[in-house]
Amino acid sequence: MQAYDIAVIGGGPAGMAAALAAWGQGIKRIIILERNNTLGGILNQCIHPGFGLQYFNKDLTGPEYAGEFMRRLNEAGIEYKVSTTVLNISADKVVTAVNSNDGLLHIEAKSIILAMGCRERAAGGIAMAGTRPAGVITAGTAQKMINLQGKHIGNRIVVLGSGDIGLIMARRLSLEGKEVLAVLEQYPYANGLSRNVVQCLEDYNIPLLLSHTVTEVIGQGRVSAVKIARVDQDLKPIAGSESIIECDTLLLSVGLIPENELSKKAKVALDQKTGGPLVNQDMQTDVEGIFACGNVVQVHDIVDFVTLEAEKAGQAAAAYIKEGIKSAHTFVVTAGDNVRFVVPQRLSASAEAGFFLRSAAALDEATIVVSCCGRELVSVKRAAVKPSEMESICLKKELLTDLPLNSEILVEIKGRCC
Repeated sequence: MQAYDIAVIGGGPAGMAAALAAWGQGIKRIIILERNNTLGGILNQCIHPGFGLQYFNKDLTGPEYAGEFMRRLNEAGIEYKVSTTVLNISADKVVTAVNSNDGLLHIEAKSIILAMGCRERAAGGIAMAGTRPAGVITAGTAQKMINLQGKHIGNRIVVLGSGDIGLIMARRLSLEGKEVLAVLEQYPYANGLSRNVVQCLEDYNIPLLLSHTVTEVIGQGRVSAVKIARVDQDLKPIAGSESIIECDTLLLSVGLIPENELSKKAKVALDQKTGGPLVNQDMQTDVEGIFACGNVVQVHDIVDFVTLEAEKAGQAAAAYIKEGIKSAHTFVVTAGDNVRFVVPQRLSASAEAGFFLRSAAALDEATIVVSCCGRELVSVKRAAVKPSEMESICLKKELLTDLPLNSEILVEIKGRCC
């Protein structure tokens, strides 16, 4: 049994930032466990720019952003193990892991930070008729194959889903000389950042077909075509609207899922809406001493916000170790009208809270409202909101002092449907 103050599970941007934040608070016995053969996570395959605009005030590629944190880790002397798979986390904070050098590892930690990130939803997770030929792959897999492995994936591509990875890969494939025939999105709005719609589709004359989906994959051995159709307001295909697009590759960008199998083993409660742990304003889960941050909690739009959230978790884990701060849960935070989810879901009266949320629908002239016991605490106006872009609102602790303990804090959005 090896003893550490903090064990960080995952060496991507969240894990590295959390470890560095804890080290900055005086905690030195830290270990990062990463299953890939290098730190950096998904950033290593994201060779496009657009990273670091918020955190570094610079326009960096993914590897450059990750490299800055790797340099800081090495300067600090923070220990990490790559090619190491965590098998189990117990509720009493014992981590079981394995790698080819050490064999089976048992690590006892005073605090654990969960930073496992997220994974893509694949073809098996969506309802799609037809055969199962080669040429149906996720956008992230295509990104890895092209950017890291130099592989060819196809010549005539259809992208299903307008998430940011799909939009970025539509541009990447165009730069490779491939023909991106269309990007299809079942909702009446794009699910990626507005800047990516412009820079990745409009600038390259790639059609974006809203309220459309793929209803059938056609092909024997290799994709030869896909059948597409318009969908109604209930996302059901409209009879008679079908058409065929001949292609040899279907790229899936149909959502990301927080990677929380280890969280479940640690008996951490999960939010059914986000798929991630229930956390308080310090990113502490309902299991004392276990914190979570980054895409394992909620899928973020940009990595800069992942970093800031991870720093909060690292600082709180350090405070927990040094001062025994347990961050008692005093209020329950609930997603109200037009809110898909809100993080954090728990709150104490002793700290300011910044809420991150996603709308459940596209709304104009919107107002984000935080209330308790029928009383409005704070509100902020937005010209428009849409589910593809995260919103935030800050609640100062002074507003919580005279509220009944264990009451519900409601976060809702009022606005006009687009």
